[in-house]
Amino acid sequence: MEYLGIAADEPGRFGQLNERKRAPLVEFGIEEGLCGLYCQYEGILAPSYETSCRDGCWMCHNQGVTQLRQLRKNHPELWEILLKWDADSPVNFKPDGRTVHDYELRFQLEDDGLLIPGDTRFRWSMLNEPLNYRMF
Repeated sequence: MEYLGIAADEPGRFGQLNERKRAPLVEFGIEEGLCGLYCQYEGILAPSYETSCRDGCWMCHNQGVTQLRQLRKNHPELWEILLKWDADSPVNFKPDGRTVHDYELRFQLEDDGLLIPGDTRFRWSMLNEPLNYRMF
């Protein structure tokens, strides 16, 4: 079963729903604004809402690489929690098998200037290449 964060006032997104993909917010009639207020009250609202117009929960596996990179950079305390949860989880963070620790390695190599030469597009296989080939 996959649970999606689609709110009751987002009917354009309901087409994704089926017997294996459910949206509890839709089922309970909760609209996006109320959900945001609840998340803020509970302290789980993504801090990136302060800088972006649309986002999700900071621990959501549907985040893109840019959001994850910003979470790590701007909110290291939340990133550390995500790393711990990742280590404790019986399933991978992303459907493609990537873990939060995979992203940590990628971001650390980026920070160290050891990844993605010039305008080369990132490929996960780069993490398996010998380090001396990544240095520039």
